[in-house]
Amino acid sequence: MIDKEIIKIASNTTNHGMIHGHTHFSKLKNSICGDQMKIYLVVKNDKITNFKYECESCIYCQASVSLLSRKSKNKSTQNIETLMEQAKKSFEKGKNYFDNEWKEFDKIINKNNISRMGCLMLPINATLDALRKKKL
Repeated sequence: MIDKEIIKIASNTTNHGMIHGHTHFSKLKNSICGDQMKIYLVVKNDKITNFKYECESCIYCQASVSLLSRKSKNKSTQNIETLMEQAKKSFEKGKNYFDNEWKEFDKIINKNNISRMGCLMLPINATLDALRKKKL
């Protein structure tokens, strides 16, 4: 059964959609389950000023991207790398390693959801992919 917190987080679709004039973009697909994620970013002076997404995915992926899109606005692009490191540790060690900046990810990235790790990590991977390349 899906945790009510996952459903609550996923239902916040405030940042769903695309950004015309984005500076960074990525489209990734989870080869295991077929989830697809598009990330649109506006980055100025190494800071994410706007974040939108489109996805065809499960509720775990939707929860992850919804939370990520809200929590990464006005943060340094380097902070996404930090989030990735903390998320990996949380799955590897089976306990939460998120600092205060990313604390809300404790609700979804935890040992209870390890079987959905690929789904939960897809938005973070797509965001990092977008940040590594400029808009084509």
